[in-house]
Amino acid sequence: MSGPLIPVAEARERLLADAAPLGSETVALNDAHGRVLAADITARRTQPPQAVSAMDGYAVRASDIANSPADLDLIGEAAAGHPFEGKVGAGQTVRIFTGSVVPGGADTVMLQENATVLADGRIRSNQSEPAGRHIRAAGLDFKQGQSVLPAGKMIDTGALCLAAAANHPELPVIRKPRVGILATGDELLLPGSVPGPGQIIASNSYGVAALAREAGGDAIDLGIVADREADLADRLDRAVADELDILVTLGGASVGDHDLVQKVFVARGMELDFWRIAMRPGKPLMFGRLGDMRILGLPGNPVSAMVCAILFLRPLLEKLGGRNFAQRRVPAVLDAPMRENDRREDYVRAATYRAESGELHVTPFPVQDSSMISTFARSDALIIRPPHAASAAIGDTVEILELK
Repeated sequence: MSGPLIPVAEARERLLADAAPLGSETVALNDAHGRVLAADITARRTQPPQAVSAMDGYAVRASDIANSPADLDLIGEAAAGHPFEGKVGAGQTVRIFTGSVVPGGADTVMLQENATVLADGRIRSNQSEPAGRHIRAAGLDFKQGQSVLPAGKMIDTGALCLAAAANHPELPVIRKPRVGILATGDELLLPGSVPGPGQIIASNSYGVAALAREAGGDAIDLGIVADREADLADRLDRAVADELDILVTLGGASVGDHDLVQKVFVARGMELDFWRIAMRPGKPLMFGRLGDMRILGLPGNPVSAMVCAILFLRPLLEKLGGRNFAQRRVPAVLDAPMRENDRREDYVRAATYRAESGELHVTPFPVQDSSMISTFARSDALIIRPPHAASAAIGDTVEILELK
């Protein structure tokens, strides 16, 4: 079941063609960080609800201190949460603290360092202040009914504070895509195991799950399944029953004698869209649909799996979760020569640094084997080498995909 290799851009376009934000759900404010708003948020109150003092000092009438020094009668105190109930009249003042409601009659705040407490308890102003000085007007931040956060906004720390201040204990957000991650292969063991002959420790699941969570998904570990058709069919049926939005398989998606994922899934009703990409690493990447569930078959080699997850799984999750998909592709100056490329788009693991001039420089690692997790872990960028790219020399500008 072979066929021509399709370009990366075409594969991603087909993958994302009908991807749209999922339905909404309401979550508690404490659970909303990093989620995407499903509706506009309007203020349920005015902030501040009344004129309040911006400083510690004395609430006065500006006209009473216009010809300072002037002596004023201290008639009370206004603390945050404890407004002064009376009214400031001519020749009077009220001790006031930051955040306190400005009492009636007062129209300015005299800073405490510009006042002297006299022996008889009166207050002497040492400097005049214009009306409105050091007062935060009612509604300075926002007013009741005002839209404060738009739909589609990712809730960061600032947005979270604003939603709380606007008196929202819960927020409507786009539902997280549910991503099941299934590792395949007789050779795989969990970390902490003692491998026997021909066995290896499974690592891909952990990296892909972390990437899924970073991209806004709810990652669900489906464990390891052996290379047996009945076992694969059973896991697929369970994934459908669990109503996963995406099923990610790791390994076994090619068409070798022991690569059973594609064969079993097609037999169970999966509509195969594509599975051979003109890229390195990661050529045997599979994408299909089974009902509403998308199925993404990643290669078994760790670096291939992670590069494909970055290029395909991340944008799919971001679109389903309502995030703005935007890969961080930037130019960089090459610090090592690179040979010409073949017909596949190459994603070369590399390290970057910023020169004193401000230019971003990039150095490819000398060995690019797709099994080398240590190299991938040290990489903070992928150099993108288009198909049939000519050789590149030190000092040439190349395009990179930033990873960190």
